[in-house]
Amino acid sequence: MILCIEDDPAVRDLMIYALNSAGFEAAGLEDGTGLLPALKKEKPELIMLDIMLPGEDGITILKKLRGSAATADIPVIMATAKGTEYDKVIGLDLGADDYLAKPYGMMEMVSRVKAVLRRAGAKKAAAEVLRLGKLELNIGSHTVSAGGIRIELTLKEYEMLHLFMANPGKVFTRDQLLDKIWESGYAGETRTVDVHIGTLRTKLGASGAYIETVRGVGYRMNGSIS
Repeated sequence: MILCIEDDPAVRDLMIYALNSAGFEAAGLEDGTGLLPALKKEKPELIMLDIMLPGEDGITILKKLRGSAATADIPVIMATAKGTEYDKVIGLDLGADDYLAKPYGMMEMVSRVKAVLRRAGAKKAAAEVLRLGKLELNIGSHTVSAGGIRIELTLKEYEMLHLFMANPGKVFTRDQLLDKIWESGYAGETRTVDVHIGTLRTKLGASGAYIETVRGVGYRMNGSIS
């Protein structure tokens, strides 16, 4: 689904019509106030975001999208007024995937949408497998293997390994791991983390050595992910 955030109802309706005609499902919002409920209902494939909006402007909305793990990967195309190079640069620096200068044609808009979705699809496919030496974590299939041999992990063990491999070199305290893996408010003890680290290392065999203990702090994944 393509979400179009545009305060001009005529333009918004035309965008939705053009996208529907091109085979996309599309929906519209007049400003950012309804964005959060819309995202909870369905995560869009792409967001068309006008910079000049009532209330929160597009730049502010983009910052919030990129600042949340749940929405950081949603492709965003910004719509800027013709000649506003500053807004264009700021939007791209903040993580917008593309921009359109108003007024723009609907055929150009659809073409940009297709191009951005192609790039996003290629990026996602490339990022679906995390590799460290002979250790591989496939995000798409939710599987882990070492030296070509599949390793059966519990959900918590998989989530912990995913967190480590997605953040190589970053040290996580036991409290942080409890919060991220067991969710906020978990009443367990930090010993729970140590036990799971131990079983995870054992299951990974030689690759378990990549998970390092940082004395007095916590744990980290040591190595370069490809």
